[in-house]
Amino acid sequence: MAALSALDEGRTPERPVFREAVRSLLAVLAERAPGRSVEVRVPPYGAIQCVPGPRHTRGNPPNVVEMAPNTWLELATGRLGWAEAVTDGRVQMSGNRADLSAYLPL
Repeated sequence: MAALSALDEGRTPERPVFREAVRSLLAVLAERAPGRSVEVRVPPYGAIQCVPGPRHTRGNPPNVVEMAPNTWLELATGRLGWAEAVTDGRVQMSGNRADLSAYLPL
């Protein structure tokens, strides 16, 4: 909540608060979409593998979703829609399994 409050006020959350919020919500996504076919990256705070399907084991994964921490918090909490984030270029994705709209908001 502290991270969201800071963003609502136009401030950048303190680094430890931001990191914890990102990692906590990534953990929830991993729980709700178990698997290893998509890598979700929110640099510099975290990355997970999730979504059922073929498992990726070496090299660059074929299905990648990457975004800024504030975008991830907005998507995960329903403050931003998936389609809008993709259209606005706030989410970079590759691969045919990279659409997370079925799993968001958390």
